[in-house]
Amino acid sequence: MVLTIPLVLLLAVVAALLLRFRAVGAGAAVVVALFGFYLARTGAADTVDHLVTAVTDALPGIGH
Repeated sequence: MVLTIPLVLLLAVVAALLLRFRAVGAGAAVVVALFGFYLARTGAADTVDHLVTAVTDALPGIGH
């Protein structure tokens, strides 16, 4: 059985855990979130999307 989790949900959980365990402050989390929104508006968005897609496509093949 294959379980799929949207990447945005996974990143939200990681961010929430980092805030919960005080590994990162609320101000830093807001800055990083805003950076992500502004990055999505630039030409780098396609490159980042291709990189994340390549990594997630390669993950199932690791360990086989």
